[in-house]
Amino acid sequence: MFTPRMPRPLRLALATATAVSLTGGGLLALSGPAAAAAAKYADDFNGDGYRDYAQASFGGSFTVTYGTATGPGTVTRTFTQSSAGVPGTAGDAGGYADAFGEDLAAADLNADGYADLAVADFTEKVSDKIDSGAVTIMWGAPSGLGTKATRLPVAAVKYRGFGKGVETGDFNGDGRPDLAVIDSLDTAYVFRGGFSKTGTTGTVTKHHLPPSSPDILEPSGLVAGKVTHDKATDLYVLGQGYRNDRMTLDAWFLRGGSTVKPAAKVTPIDNSSPDYSPTGVIADFDKNGYGDLAVGDTHYNNGAGSVVVVRGGTSGPTTKYRLTQSTSGVATAATKNDGFGVTLSAGDTNRDGYPDLAVSSVQEKVGTVASAGGVHILRGGRAGLTGAGSQWFTRATAGVPGSPTQWERFGLFLRLRDTDRDGDADLVIGDNDYEQTSLLLRGGSTGITTTAVTKVGVWPTFPR
Repeated sequence: MFTPRMPRPLRLALATATAVSLTGGGLLALSGPAAAAAAKYADDFNGDGYRDYAQASFGGSFTVTYGTATGPGTVTRTFTQSSAGVPGTAGDAGGYADAFGEDLAAADLNADGYADLAVADFTEKVSDKIDSGAVTIMWGAPSGLGTKATRLPVAAVKYRGFGKGVETGDFNGDGRPDLAVIDSLDTAYVFRGGFSKTGTTGTVTKHHLPPSSPDILEPSGLVAGKVTHDKATDLYVLGQGYRNDRMTLDAWFLRGGSTVKPAAKVTPIDNSSPDYSPTGVIADFDKNGYGDLAVGDTHYNNGAGSVVVVRGGTSGPTTKYRLTQSTSGVATAATKNDGFGVTLSAGDTNRDGYPDLAVSSVQEKVGTVASAGGVHILRGGRAGLTGAGSQWFTRATAGVPGSPTQWERFGLFLRLRDTDRDGDADLVIGDNDYEQTSLLLRGGSTGITTTAVTKVGVWPTFPR
């Protein structure tokens, strides 16, 4: 899943504050079983059988919180490029804030029983090439991440922005995890497994829109998932296009298989406005066997926002539909600059077998409080996502601690994940305070509940 990035001016302003707020956490050694087979969970970095939480950040760092049987634990570690064994140079790069840790993807890339983490930095200066970009693999071990790190072997190219987005998946269907990377120009790369700590990988392929395509695309996000009902993972590249003298928001499909097959054209999401920080997720919302792409289209209707769902089919994307706060059953009304769709996450919150979609509306007015923000849960079902039975959570919701606060943007970051392994997805909600804490709302047979809301020491920017 692609996590929206902070717009550049705001990220630059926050770089110093973020570096301070994310440096806490004990460096305790964690014990795990001896490696024998590939890790059960793609993000169990210490092999103890619990999912861990690698939190993407801004300002050149990322933080790992190790999981327990009931969810996030208290053992954390923060990494920068100044951390021992991590290649590269921390700090400002080419006039931009250091992007190390802005996008993360997890998988057991070397099949040793410990999950590994791909860390992107599209601003990295490599061999004196400004903004060439880099991707570093942090290797898992019984003590967790930090024992060794290896940079992907790619040639340095000035302003390429390699590492604009990263995703893991079995893109060729051979049963081993692969790694997909996009740059800031026009290229998607697929590195096939296996990977080694010495820096070797399987074969690497590069993909571009065909020369015959009438479309152009500047990549800004990458989403992986099963779309076509075969054993290979598929990819969508989100980015900015140009059509009828307007900048656009588009999605470009790459079908996984023994040979990755890029679509000849892009799928339009918004024909009149680009989004330089789009968010998207793939899930089979109607359980027809084909994964659907949900993309936030936040510029829609004067910034009121929307979610566009691109249905999957036998060969890739098919038809589309749009959900807004004007959709029947969705709480609140669509008003200018609500930001509905800024952040998305998918998971089954009520155990009915259909994935649901968490959608933030970060600029939503709550009562008389401007830009307090909130989160919708839209239900999946036989017809796909609808507003029927949807839920709405703000600081004013009974059981949710705190009170609505102006400019809090409650829901700016969120994730759905089964943190306690009871069969339903729980909702982790963060806002714009950047204090590395969030609220955890548990799922249940009726959906997300507020009967036992807890504060947890994670920021909901971890890979799904």
